Amino acid sequence: MLKPIDAAEVAKHNTKESCWVILYGSVWDVTDFLPSHPGGSNIFLKLAGKDATEKYDPIHPPGTLEESLPEKARLGPIDPTTLPEPVQSAKDVGPEPDSVASAPMSSLLNLDEIEAAATKKLSRKGWAYYYSAADDLHSKHLNNSIYRSILLRPRVFIDCSKCDTSTTFLEHNLRIPIFVSPAAMARLAHPDGEWGIAQACKKFGAMQMISNNASMTPEQIVENAPPDQIFGWQLYVQIDRRKSEDMLARINKLDAIKFVCLTLDAPTPGKREEDERAKNIVARTILQS
Repeated sequence: MLKPIDAAEVAKHNTKESCWVILYGSVWDVTDFLPSHPGGSNIFLKLAGKDATEKYDPIHPPGTLEESLPEKARLGPIDPTTLPEPVQSAKDVGPEPDSVASAPMSSLLNLDEIEAAATKKLSRKGWAYYYSAADDLHSKHLNNSIYRSILLRPRVFIDCSKCDTSTTFLEHNLRIPIFVSPAAMARLAHPDGEWGIAQACKKFGAMQMISNNASMTPEQIVENAPPDQIFGWQLYVQIDRRKSEDMLARINKLDAIKFVCLTLDAPTPGKREEDERAKNIVARTILQS
């Protein structure tokens, strides 16, 4: 049995030459993993020698550690009696909740009200991730305004007592013509994450496209889905093609996932300014702690 490790010893390993982090009560040596981490090495280095669980957990599905690191990288359990007292986290660096943010969802009547409530309730990092888009947000704003420029032609004296909102997508039946786009890291907003989104889609008969960077495993997201619930899987082709091949083989075993959507517009990361500002806030908070 591995001996508990003192937090003071972990704190000594805070460089790229020797980088230890605490995750879920265990100490991990991630030194060799730094060059290949998809999010870059800087995030690990900012958390080096510290407990990274709070930052890590909302954005990584279970099993990520075991898939990415060899067992020898787990050095042992942390001695909880040696951990410092909790300090202000990056989650706290955000707007204070008010009556709008605490209002029940049933009282929010449109997307604008939902966005206003989310802006006040989400962490700074979560809000920046969901709200942000490329550069000056001009294209993002056009996505909203273009729909508002499409006017409906009124048709009166028509029997609308029986309305049917159902449609089909790739020959699969949907009760409403709506699908959830593959936005990543849903657990930044709610602990139920992508599984919670799946429950809403099941209730209303909508379709869900699961992000390649979901904060839960695909197996967790589609768990207990009825046969008529439709999921798709977003694919980013990895530099190491074998990882994509392995993931596709895994997805192919899940009957609930009916199709794969290949993302083509990300040869390089986009310039998302709100994300960058939030990262700076997170970094400052970590350094201050």
